[in-house]
Parts: sequence; C-alpha cells; structure tokens
Amino acid sequence: MTFKQVDISSKPVVYREATATGRIRLKSSTVRLIRVGKLEKGDPLSLAKLTGILAAKQAPSLLPLCHPLKIEKTEVRTKVGDDSVEVSVTVSAREKTGVEMEALTAVAVALLNIWDVAKSYEKDERGQYPATAIESIRVVRKVKGPIEAS
Repeated sequence: MTFKQVDISSKPVVYREATATGRIRLKSSTVRLIRVGKLEKGDPLSLAKLTGILAAKQAPSLLPLCHPLKIEKTEVRTKVGDDSVEVSVTVSAREKTGVEMEALTAVAVALLNIWDVAKSYEKDERGQYPATAIESIRVVRKVKGPIEAS
C-alpha cells in the first residue's frame, strides 16, 4: 500500500480557522479536587492549555500526511463540569490547507494530559478506570475565506 501527501501547491493562501472540542469524564470527587487545585501533580487545566498549544504545532510530526503549517494563533479553553472537563481549541493560519488536524490533535493531547494528572484519583480498588473516558473529539467549526472571521 502506498500513501501520498496531497499536492497543495496550486491552492491559494487564505485565512483558515478550525475549532475542535472533546471532553474527559471523571469522578465527581476528582473534579472537585481540580476546582480547588488539590491534585498532587499540579493544575491539569493549565497543563492542558500549554500542551494543547504544543500539540497543535506538532500535528505534522504525528500525522505523516499532514502538511506543516505556520500557525498564527492557538487558543485553548477549558470548562469544568460536574463530572467532566471539556477542552475547546481554535487554531488559525493563513495557509493553503485547513487547520482541522492541528485543532483535533491539540484537543486530544490536552485531554490526555488531564487524564495523566488525574489518573491516580480515578483508579478503583483494582487499579482500573471505570468512570474515566475521553469522548466526543470532533471539529465543531471550520472557516475558510479571504477575510478573517474570528
């Protein structure tokens, strides 16, 4: 089987923006600890924001058919619920191809970092994670056009 990166050389450079979201389900007791800043490894929300930005930049390293892009802005937002944390990432650039993969990668890595910081609080007596799940990672908005729309 062969693979190829799509030729984008003839495409025009235009403003691109994509927003992706996802969430991690956690025990409500873990969420309470997040709210008051009492997790041993540190603040998972700040870590998610930082690692989301880093991950957006690394998408082509992880996805071999993804074009390297000059990202102009990455915004990572977190929202804490009763039994979950939602991560939303918006990536923008003026490029020949979209930034959806960068936004999706950022969400996934941000959520994985929340899991890593919270995992010791999520395990049951057998060391399993019955309540913990990363869910619903998807693109919720895409913009393509000559004028910035954000």
